[in-house]
Amino acid sequence: MQPTRPVLLLLGRPDCQLCEEFRVELEKAFPGRYDVQGACVDDRADWRERFGTRIPVLMTPDGRVLCTTWFDPDALE
Repeated sequence: MQPTRPVLLLLGRPDCQLCEEFRVELEKAFPGRYDVQGACVDDRADWRERFGTRIPVLMTPDGRVLCTTWFDPDALE
């Protein structure tokens, strides 16, 4: 059985170039290390109110924000 990778949530919006670049940088810096699940920031009112246009947002499943707008590899260490 393969060990479970830590799950991260990447909030963004469809067709967001910055969000796509963020994901590419994350996967390049930590290939195969995380299970990154994407979600639209507009899917939940609390996300929309909290982050608005300040996307992408990388967070843990329990809601702890790791980084916003720009990928910060140090935030994952």
